[in-house]
Amino acid sequence: MTSGIRRGRARWLGALSVGVAVVLAAPNAAVAADNLPPLQPAVTDLETGSKACAAGDDRPYVSGAPRVTAVLFDPVEDDGPVEGNFVTAEFEAWWTDADGVEQRRSRRSPAPVSSGSAAAWQLPSDLPPGTVISWRVRADDGEAVSPWSAADAGGAGCEFVIDDVNPEKPTVVSAEYPEDVFWSDGVGVYGTFRFDSVSEDVVEYTYYFVGGPNGTVKADQPGGTAEIRYMPVSSMAGSLQVSAIDRSGRRSATTYYRYLVKAGRSPVGQWVLSDPAGSTSAAPTAGPAARAGAGVTFGGTVPSGTALTSTATLDGTGHGFLTPGTQVVDTAQTFAVGGWVRPATLDHDMTLASQDAGTVPGFTLGARTGGDEPVWSFGIGGTRISGGRPEAGEWAYVLGLYDTETGLARLYVNGQEAGTATEATPSAVTGDFQIGRARGKAGYRDRWQGEIGDVRTYDRVVVPAEAAELARRTPQERGHWSLESASEGLSPDLHGGQPLKLVGGASLYNEPPQSCEPWIDPDCDPSPTVYPLVGSGHLDLDGISGYAATDGPAVDTGDSFTVAAVVRLADEAPAHPMTVLSQGGAHGDAFRVRYVPSALRFELVVSHADAQGADETVVGIPALPDSGGGQGYRIAVVHDAASDRITLYLDGQESADAPFRSSWTSTGGLQVGRGHTADGWGEYLHGSVDEVQAFSGALGDTPLHQLGFGAEPCLTC
Repeated sequence: MTSGIRRGRARWLGALSVGVAVVLAAPNAAVAADNLPPLQPAVTDLETGSKACAAGDDRPYVSGAPRVTAVLFDPVEDDGPVEGNFVTAEFEAWWTDADGVEQRRSRRSPAPVSSGSAAAWQLPSDLPPGTVISWRVRADDGEAVSPWSAADAGGAGCEFVIDDVNPEKPTVVSAEYPEDVFWSDGVGVYGTFRFDSVSEDVVEYTYYFVGGPNGTVKADQPGGTAEIRYMPVSSMAGSLQVSAIDRSGRRSATTYYRYLVKAGRSPVGQWVLSDPAGSTSAAPTAGPAARAGAGVTFGGTVPSGTALTSTATLDGTGHGFLTPGTQVVDTAQTFAVGGWVRPATLDHDMTLASQDAGTVPGFTLGARTGGDEPVWSFGIGGTRISGGRPEAGEWAYVLGLYDTETGLARLYVNGQEAGTATEATPSAVTGDFQIGRARGKAGYRDRWQGEIGDVRTYDRVVVPAEAAELARRTPQERGHWSLESASEGLSPDLHGGQPLKLVGGASLYNEPPQSCEPWIDPDCDPSPTVYPLVGSGHLDLDGISGYAATDGPAVDTGDSFTVAAVVRLADEAPAHPMTVLSQGGAHGDAFRVRYVPSALRFELVVSHADAQGADETVVGIPALPDSGGGQGYRIAVVHDAASDRITLYLDGQESADAPFRSSWTSTGGLQVGRGHTADGWGEYLHGSVDEVQAFSGALGDTPLHQLGFGAEPCLTC
């Protein structure tokens, strides 16, 4: 409580006593007690800088004159009904100088603080370094003062020492990633980095891997060492920056440690499974050969967009397996296993790969079917991670990983982590590696039925970028129709594939030759009435009977695909929906891109079956008609079977998407300018179309932005 407030209360009470001879207290009314002195500041409420008050061996070291703070309290029992509670802080600091003379500094806070609040004093900058300096504080309410604060039972003040010398730069060493080695192994392999300093008061180190993690690690003792573990995730020239921090918080100059990281080690076991038909074993790229059971047939189909030339088909019987007859991975250490798979059915649990551990598997990787829907799954040591949705007849890349450094097991499906990483304790028992089956108490079970290709095992971490690359399917162009020329009603594919046949009111428009010479006739305007959409020509459709189509499918709609075109509508207010692109079967369209004038938007419609009245999934993007001489719209349809999504793109930027798990393979040709309706073919487009392109695979953002300009997109970007 401040002196001013206390004296103000006294003056108020004196005035009241003059005006009133007798004051009677109402029954049960609170009456203020005589003044009580403020409480002694508690050591737990005192700080030297940001460090707790301490004395003796526990005294803190600071890098400069600190700001000391104290939370002060005044009893409330002596307060009147409307009285505040304020106190003033009195600080004192002292030390013994080099001549043995005691020096003191003191300060009274310029303004009172409310009880329970902090008062502070920024100590003067001329305090001597390397000297034990003490400080204390007490509270004054204007009539009484509290006892001085004490750091211990002996009454010592809070102590500190100013350290004005920065620590020396640390040294950094790593056996796995030394500075003097040209390239070190490698991505997915942990290394130890050890920090040390000659300064005896270093208590921690800060580190920063350029492009990677950063943090702080405690020294094992003052002036001691510290170690961290780090795993490079890319082949690179790495740089590590380390600084030492002493007990006062002072930072050393930075040590720059540079090292070179090789690409990740090759698999310890790999079976591409592209062996000639009739083979009885699979030749290894790494590791031992794998004996093939009689239920294994080589020469199977492959996932498009990969380097595989063939795969192995397993029939799901007791003879459908491959095994090298020996251990391939050490399940007690870090390992990863993965491969391409296409299940023929999902009516039972199926194993891509496993390794025996007595009468049970040490790990299993495959599909599980016991829940509400099938899932991909990686099991190890009683732990199971599940995620992603397998589909019969659909390719997927599945990889399981166990990391001894973290103790976590992970599952990747089509290059993306699926499920939740979970702690696992692997079995110490190891046995033979298996492809297509898993060990059980009664023998082998969970046999694979379908295709398997390129099975790999690693003795290191497969990092996320590598998992994505292993699952990469590079899109392949299936057709590019520039629509600038036609012969006998056929406009060619630029790459020699099937042509687009022009039917009914479909015709090619080419930019006419210059009609006059403006340098001869000043009144001449050689500009054409309409410019082609892209290049020197485009396809015009009359909206009545005109369309263009291929004889066979341009893309496999049951797998990932991309189809794109540039379109310009002829009418500002079309009278009915008009289809730009479609591909279907006997009864309906697997996909259809249409303009809906009533909603002023483009729509992507995908059907769930080749049947009239089948369920449909629809996404749309608002767009006003771009008629006349406009540049048109660049439309793209993407079906990503790996993520089960459909997406409609407009001009490479705006997009609308939705989940879609009911794809089917259409048998009809690609249609430009018409689609299926309840009454047969209809929704004929009145407008212009150009740059029709089709791809197997789902294009990414970079190639999508490159479509519709007359050039080929970068399919590996």
